[in-house]
Amino acid sequence: MNATDPNFGFALPPFNAADALVSLKRQLRDLKLAERGAAFELRGKRVVELALEDHSIQLKLARRPMLTPESDALVLTSAAEVRKALDEIKKRLARWEQEE
Repeated sequence: MNATDPNFGFALPPFNAADALVSLKRQLRDLKLAERGAAFELRGKRVVELALEDHSIQLKLARRPMLTPESDALVLTSAAEVRKALDEIKKRLARWEQEE
């Protein structure tokens, strides 16, 4: 075992996209976003869209809350990417609140 090995000899658990999607949806509801089908809205404006595909989560994140927003598309294939996407969602929500 090499001390520079980031896994220290342990294999990471496989990414379960379905379980991660359930958890991500719960966290988005905790952020006071309203769930509408596969999307989440902030004051009636769609800000996040989620889709489960194969072994990944397809996420579209609005650049600004609008009725038809421009979105950034992300493909989440690991728990680390899900955490990073959630952090980005939190940053954008905070920025949008300050802008109003």
